[in-house]
Amino acid sequence: MAVTYAEAVQQLLWLGHEGRALKWDLNNIRAILERLGCPEQTFRSLHIAGTNGKGSVAAMLDAILRAAGYRTGLYTSPHLVGINERLRVNGADVSDDDFAAAFNAVEREIEVLLASGTLPAHPSYFECLTAMAFWHFRQAGVELGVLEVGLGGRLDATNVVTPLVAVITHIDFDHERYLGYSLAEIAGEKAGIVKPGVPVVSAAANPVAQAVIRARAAAVGAPLVEIDTAYRVEELRADDDGHYEFVVAAEDGFRLQLAPALRGRFQVRNAVTALAAARLLSAQGCALPAESIAEGIARVEWPGRLERVARQPDVFLDGAHNPAGAWELVRFWEEHFSGRSIHLVYGAMRDKAVGEIADLLFPRAATVVVTQAGSPRAASAETLAQVARTLGVDAVVEPESMRALARALEQAQPEDAIFVTGSLYLVGEIKRALALYPESIRLAAGKRGQVPVSPGLATPAPRVPAPKSG
Repeated sequence: MAVTYAEAVQQLLWLGHEGRALKWDLNNIRAILERLGCPEQTFRSLHIAGTNGKGSVAAMLDAILRAAGYRTGLYTSPHLVGINERLRVNGADVSDDDFAAAFNAVEREIEVLLASGTLPAHPSYFECLTAMAFWHFRQAGVELGVLEVGLGGRLDATNVVTPLVAVITHIDFDHERYLGYSLAEIAGEKAGIVKPGVPVVSAAANPVAQAVIRARAAAVGAPLVEIDTAYRVEELRADDDGHYEFVVAAEDGFRLQLAPALRGRFQVRNAVTALAAARLLSAQGCALPAESIAEGIARVEWPGRLERVARQPDVFLDGAHNPAGAWELVRFWEEHFSGRSIHLVYGAMRDKAVGEIADLLFPRAATVVVTQAGSPRAASAETLAQVARTLGVDAVVEPESMRALARALEQAQPEDAIFVTGSLYLVGEIKRALALYPESIRLAAGKRGQVPVSPGLATPAPRVPAPKSG
């Protein structure tokens, strides 16, 4: 029996955290796609892996392709506000009805495979979503699909495609439990998306990661473009809002001025990576003129990454969920907020490098409010406060995320800045609340305690003092 959108979402959630069964092979997804008639073969694709930047690069490439007139599909994870964000066609989220249709189509075939014994157990959350994305892209007549790896690469459900171009963005430590505890191991998992003869763009900067990617590309005969040797950035300049403008030049005489719509110096590298991938696509017969590359990068939207949602004080949402992301956030502060007080609203998942991230961020903030997103994986606010104590930092404990934002707004002056960060789950929770209550920030900044919050909450928690020396 067909289910509704709400029922489809609930059934997916019943499958558990999407990180479940990450070390399985690709048998499940291949079996499902075969039953569906191999929808992943009905459109050409780009495949993107990496630790940081892969979502931004995917969004840039999708925008470039749309600027050139292609009908695109974009598959990304995680979502911030609604699960529909993960499946987009021509820049628009999948509708509730189409999401339900995709779920029903995939679930019907899963039931057949379970009944026949082809599948030993129900596929995971991410395997189901991946099959749904490919099925929907076929139904929607997608010409080019931009596919972001969920985690790792080699065993990720998206790794059933043979793309026109593979892309590997910055590689650093994250998800060590699943990918390995050395950069070589992590890079090896990411490089698992490199296919025989398929050109690959690498933005890896670490020499160990570079060596692993080079070895993989050489082993399978994949032409490799490393952006640090193939391209150079010239005439780099930034405005006061954190946006950059620059010229990308190549040894073959190619030059193009770019102005990414996304904030932060790290988006310069992401833009060069997207440009390199677009040029490889052009070499394979996809018409992508230089003006489409510049237009797509100038118009791209990617929420939750240095996204400003209010002014006076400035309020930014940024999903800096690992040490590499935290370093980029610190760099953004140093370059664009020198002399201004920063107020931090921080929440994290238990399986993240919380101590290392806190050590980077907490001492640089005038106020730290620790909170927790509504996820079973979230570290408790009190646990984060204990981390703050070890760093000699005072913290305010406020488990409810919108109350945490209100507490930061109470401390901030109009010329200050507030950053909500540490977890994309937290960023998404704040975005959902602000969508429901668009006056929340104004009320909280103008009159203490009037930010809308969930009912039944306890009174605001006290400030947790840092330990005294000696």
